[in-house]
Amino acid sequence: MQLVEKIKFQIQQLEGPILVIGAGGFIGANLFKKILELRNDVYATTSKPFIPWRLDDVPAKQILHCNIIKKIEVEKVFKDFQFKTIFDLAAYGAYSKQSDAELIHETNYMGLLNLLETASRYSVKAFVHAGSSSEYGLNCLAPKETDELLPNSHYAVTKAGAAHMIKFYGTIKEMPVLNLRYYSIYGAYEEPDRLIPTLIKRALQKEFPPLVQPEISRDFVYIDDAVLATLMAANSNFDKTAGKSINIASGKKTTIRDIATVAKLLFEIPTEPHWGDFPNRKWDLKDWYGDASLAKELLNWQSETTLEQGLKATSEWLKNYSKPLYEKKLVQDKIQHKITAIIACYKDAQAIPIMYERLTATFKKMMVDYEIIFVNDCSPDNTADVLSGIVNSDDHVIAVEHSRNFGSQSAFLSGMEISTGDAVVLLDGDLQDPPEMIEQFYAEYVKGFDVVFGRRVAREGSQQLALFYKLFYRVFRSVSYVPMPVDAGDFSMMDRKVVNELIKMPETDQFLRGLRAWVGFKQTGVNYVRPERMFGVTTNNWRKNLWWARKAIFSFSFVPLELLTYFGWALTGISFIAILIQIALYFIVPETPHGITTIIVLILFFGGLNMLAISIIGEYQAKIIEEVKRRPKFIRKQVYRNR
Repeated sequence: MQLVEKIKFQIQQLEGPILVIGAGGFIGANLFKKILELRNDVYATTSKPFIPWRLDDVPAKQILHCNIIKKIEVEKVFKDFQFKTIFDLAAYGAYSKQSDAELIHETNYMGLLNLLETASRYSVKAFVHAGSSSEYGLNCLAPKETDELLPNSHYAVTKAGAAHMIKFYGTIKEMPVLNLRYYSIYGAYEEPDRLIPTLIKRALQKEFPPLVQPEISRDFVYIDDAVLATLMAANSNFDKTAGKSINIASGKKTTIRDIATVAKLLFEIPTEPHWGDFPNRKWDLKDWYGDASLAKELLNWQSETTLEQGLKATSEWLKNYSKPLYEKKLVQDKIQHKITAIIACYKDAQAIPIMYERLTATFKKMMVDYEIIFVNDCSPDNTADVLSGIVNSDDHVIAVEHSRNFGSQSAFLSGMEISTGDAVVLLDGDLQDPPEMIEQFYAEYVKGFDVVFGRRVAREGSQQLALFYKLFYRVFRSVSYVPMPVDAGDFSMMDRKVVNELIKMPETDQFLRGLRAWVGFKQTGVNYVRPERMFGVTTNNWRKNLWWARKAIFSFSFVPLELLTYFGWALTGISFIAILIQIALYFIVPETPHGITTIIVLILFFGGLNMLAISIIGEYQAKIIEEVKRRPKFIRKQVYRNR
């Protein structure tokens, strides 16, 4: 039976539904795509917020977002789909550019623990974990699976620990789980800067790339052979294989000289290789090859593809398919941050499509990953229908619908709670916050600022209103116990740590632009001109603006109470002086008339002053009552996602 037919047969034997974790990686993508060719009950997961380049042609419905470090996300994936066969190919740290030690341990060890703990509560029939020959570390000369592990890197340590975890769950907890120790797998979809793709690309140009010393050896296995081994492991007799670690190797020592010799003949390269032009990496060992006898014994598997056949097949893929995918990879490699835009929507149905188009164009121009969250704060127009159409057409968009109108501050918080971006941008849905400004915000953000707010240096429209706003911000700054930036509304970009602090704030009645200043961190402003509302009429009026002013002042200032104290002392002093004057006048000018008018005026004055004092105290008491109730800041009716 040919290798292709063997793979098809093994795929048909799998019990579904099937989950391929880490399907955006090299081996995972090849495994997932081959299963998907024959079955529609297979799903891929990726921790990236975008579709990885290797899965570019995969239907979106087959791709699930799951970060295995997060227990909640792992639980949700298992609960929603009840998977029977699981291939865990998620890993971090195999490449030199993946150097975050903490993330290596979290992903490779704690991530696996989350998966196994969750899988143990479901009727899983097979769980195949992708280990690594790196587990052997310094013990790298054809070691058997029972030989000592001598890991020599953080990656190797975590993979060795994972192998022990697999053994525990397989033998003690009797789960159908095993560990495959892959050696040097190569083929389609491999990272373009690895040895084989680099060699073939240069060989097709009739030349050799820079190479290390010729006697360095590795154990090369073609990707289709590795996929077959992975499938056979899932279909194996777990009475014999549970908890085992199995080498997936050719069992052959292949030197760099051997590869160059085969490549020279296969691609008709006229020149000779230059040895030592490429420096040896300090962590590399001279020889690294495996013993595949246990794979033959337990799985009846052995590597079938010769090096010449594998190089030829890989070269065909590189010539025909790699260019657009590698170009997309270059774009994705430049993505350093994910930005979430949160738009509070109320009577903005006409503006939403334009907002979406402008946001999308801005993010694509910036070459960042993005997420757009529209929060429909129970708008009475057809906002829900408009958002439904956008969500169904774009995986980047999420729509939230509130059970009633809770206000823009609650809408922003609702979006912030479900956001996943490294940075979050808050915008009003009426297009008065220009999406194009995000690019300038981001330029400041990458300089190290945690908060970048828009500073309204001018406003289009009513100049009376503009003057009122300018006056308010300056009064607010002067009375606030926190330094408040002037002319700064909610429009801003905030780092994830700032967002997390705002979400944790316990108060119900929140004034975000004030809290944003209160939490501190490194902040700066970017000037812009605030345009008029593009559609409809503003939902703000003088009464509502005064309400906003009261909300701000009573949330971040004690000056009103202090003024009452000063008034009290001043009036007490004036009253005492007035009494002395009245006594003096009684003796000096006894005939001075004494009328009721003065008494009435004084009663009205002090009565009004008492009413003012009570109302000011009442404002603070009302806020206290509101906080004591501990009502939720908002209630979500529904969250729409096209995932």
